[in-house]
Amino acid sequence: MLSKSYGCSVYGVDARLITIEVNVSSGFKFFLVGLPDNAVKESHHRIETAIKHIGIEYPRKKIVINMAPADIKKEGAAYDLPIALAILRSAHLIQAESLSDYIVMGELSLDGSLRPIKGALPMAIEARKLGFKGFILPKQNASEAAIVNDLDIIGVESLREAIDHLEGVHLIAPQVQDTRDVFFNTLNSYEFDFSDVQGQENIKRAMEIAAAGGHNVIMIGPPGSGKTMLAKRLSTILPPLSLHEALETTKIHSVAGRLESNASLISTRPFRAPHHTISDVALVGGGGIPNPGEISLANNGVLFLDELPEFKRTVLEVMRQPLEDRKVTVSRAKLSVDFPANFMLIASMNPCPCGYYNHPEKECVCAPGVVQRYLNKISGPLLDRIDLHVEVTPVSFDEMTGNKQVEKSEVIRERVIQAREIQKKRFIDDPEIHSNAMMNSQQLKKYCELSSAGKTLIKTAMERLGLSARAYDRILKVARTIADLSASESIAVEHLAEAIQYRSLDRDSWAG
Repeated sequence: MLSKSYGCSVYGVDARLITIEVNVSSGFKFFLVGLPDNAVKESHHRIETAIKHIGIEYPRKKIVINMAPADIKKEGAAYDLPIALAILRSAHLIQAESLSDYIVMGELSLDGSLRPIKGALPMAIEARKLGFKGFILPKQNASEAAIVNDLDIIGVESLREAIDHLEGVHLIAPQVQDTRDVFFNTLNSYEFDFSDVQGQENIKRAMEIAAAGGHNVIMIGPPGSGKTMLAKRLSTILPPLSLHEALETTKIHSVAGRLESNASLISTRPFRAPHHTISDVALVGGGGIPNPGEISLANNGVLFLDELPEFKRTVLEVMRQPLEDRKVTVSRAKLSVDFPANFMLIASMNPCPCGYYNHPEKECVCAPGVVQRYLNKISGPLLDRIDLHVEVTPVSFDEMTGNKQVEKSEVIRERVIQAREIQKKRFIDDPEIHSNAMMNSQQLKKYCELSSAGKTLIKTAMERLGLSARAYDRILKVARTIADLSASESIAVEHLAEAIQYRSLDRDSWAG
């Protein structure tokens, strides 16, 4: 008898329907076709042992399994459960008439219990889109999939539970999740706060500007000056995620298998801080069937690269295109997938190998020319794509031990939200543009007009600092954000002057 079950395969951040056809007939061999990888091929042994463990005699017949469409590679052990159920139904060992009403996914243990899977959320979205009644999956993933409404999410702990539900012996109530309630209850639950940071008022100002306009930032300063501490708190002053952004972020983390067990919706902006030994594939994504990298996991949030010159040159250079396009395309011989990469880049570095160049108290011991060579580890094109260059100086003892009242993140966030609201109205006719940092050349001309005094100022700055055309665009975008924070319709000279001072690390103005 021929039977069918349905599963899903994830490509990029979207799922695609996989039909599993099983025919059990007279004979003895087991055939699995449809471009399965090794993990899928090995499912035979897991399935056979799991079926025996729940007290059902495994059929000693010819079993042919086809995974369609047959020209797309299937990978992972999550197809165990749909294959096992289709084999049992085809061999008349279970009467699961409703099997074709569900998407079914799950990795089997030898005792018949289920292990969690990756990509449950995009699979649930695809199941609803295709009109399936429900989605049967491991219980650990049920909360995540239950974000999708109008779909019965059946969380099971074992193969036996799945069979009993399909046969009507013991029906499992669908998992119910109030998506909006979960979203709003955890919207701003951050571990860190800007009130923890004493002093560094100029750096906090730069961070506020960055958050208000979605700008990239690089901080340069000696060890222990607070660069990492400040970077970790940037996400706390960004505007709260919208429900759409939260779903998109959760989807990416689900595909990458980064959601915790029984987790549901990610409602706070992600903060990713990969180690400097990371490879370029791990950063941008890749694999036989491409998986998202760190820049996609930081989508709608912050990517923090600590000790930037210590990263391999090739790793840093692969970020140049995603920083401009806000997405990364990973191409393979038979497929090409796009991963969103709309993140804020925050980088930090020491000014020199010893760490004390320009330090107010300690002397730099680096040889002549070493500081310039150290900075040269970061290419000019990448540095151009970073809007704000900020020098961080050590905090004095008096500032560190003082009792001065410090602004909390929520106070700064309110100002950032007001600036973003101005930008939202400005770009209401451009749905792809969400912040000043995303403006193209036409929008720069339209929204960043300068007075004659402003033009004179920026001309002088470009000549003295040796700035590129891209750096000119970045200065205008930052100046527009500073004006928005001041609720000013036009860019004043003081806004432009403040924006220019944030280009202090350009080649002609640093380390001689």
